[in-house]
Amino acid sequence: MSQKAIIEALKNPDAYDEKVFYVKVLQTHISYIFLTGRYAYKVKKPVNFGFLDFTTLEKRRFYCEEELRLNRRLCGDMYIDVLPITLSDGSVKINGSGKIVEYAVKMKELPQEALMSELLKKGRVDMNVMDEIARILSDFHKKAETNGKIESYGSIDTVRFNWDENFDQTREFIGRTIEHQDYSFIHRAVQEFLKNRKDLFRLRLRKGRIKECHGDLHSGNIFIADRIYIYDAIEFNERFRCCDVASDIAFLLMDLEFLNKSDLSNRFLIKYLEYSGEEEDFLEVLPFYKCYRAYVRGKVTSFKLNDPNITEEEKERSKEIARKYFQMSRQYAEEIF
Repeated sequence: MSQKAIIEALKNPDAYDEKVFYVKVLQTHISYIFLTGRYAYKVKKPVNFGFLDFTTLEKRRFYCEEELRLNRRLCGDMYIDVLPITLSDGSVKINGSGKIVEYAVKMKELPQEALMSELLKKGRVDMNVMDEIARILSDFHKKAETNGKIESYGSIDTVRFNWDENFDQTREFIGRTIEHQDYSFIHRAVQEFLKNRKDLFRLRLRKGRIKECHGDLHSGNIFIADRIYIYDAIEFNERFRCCDVASDIAFLLMDLEFLNKSDLSNRFLIKYLEYSGEEEDFLEVLPFYKCYRAYVRGKVTSFKLNDPNITEEEKERSKEIARKYFQMSRQYAEEIF
């Protein structure tokens, strides 16, 4: 049974093993999310982007389980279970009997209007919220796991590999979402920083600042509801999740600056420094990781241009957003070059 047929079947309330109030479908470049009123069900697309491989059912099951494990660190009560999607007598059912044709992560549904990204548009995120997010993340980073393998992801070689992969995967978008001169400038700035600041990366390693982090820390992955939920940590690639805590923080700082919320970005940085005790080396490496995070967002948004499941209107909108991210990456590159 094709995943397209499964997705169509999940739009039917009868496919669920409990009462649903509605079925609304959201999608990203790597997943479908079904909102039902009380719970959300996330199904991974069978895609392979090189850095991510969900092409087999077994891989999707494994990464569903990883998503549950990793996100329970910050959202234990939001992430409920991994459930099979089954086919029996021509009917698709979540947590049913019959042949397993797919898997879903079951989560507590929170109102979309409580997303930080939505609240920011309405000016409804204040300094107290930024203080609390800084406190939560400082505590999270202090407790986050580290070991020899995790630390290897913060080495110069791995950081350079991540950048080389970015440049390789965005070459096709030159002239579409990134200008050739910006691509060349960012490439040159990154190579120079990696060559000239090896001491800085070694210092971050010695200080134990490479951890199993969140990896996708932006306002679209934060709910501000009865409490703050920081969810949707990267499960699909250790190399993106295990990083300098500065890279984690750089993502949210960049995101706030992208949304023209520099006041909130500044407050968040000040409070994170206060809670975490980070020092000058953190501030020195921060623009490098902001540059990286903006570039990755530009890349991921550009991928939508190749997604057959996305409308032309959405592709045009994605093109403009990707351009803005790449322009921001260029601005951060100017700070380190």
